Amino acid sequence: MPDQPFAYSLTHVESGWSWCVYDEDGETVATGAGFSQSDAQAAVEDSIRQAMAGVRA
Repeated sequence: MPDQPFAYSLTHVESGWSWCVYDEDGETVATGAGFSQSDAQAAVEDSIRQAMAGVRA
């Protein structure tokens, strides 16, 4: 992905993986969970794409 004003975290939890996407001010813009790390990573990338679309609009 190109440079973007977003950061994210992936955390392994008992039931799978939780994730959170933050904007450049540290505000949470999306959260969720996935059964696998790859599912969670894909959800993060989708959330960032959606957030980027909102920034450009």
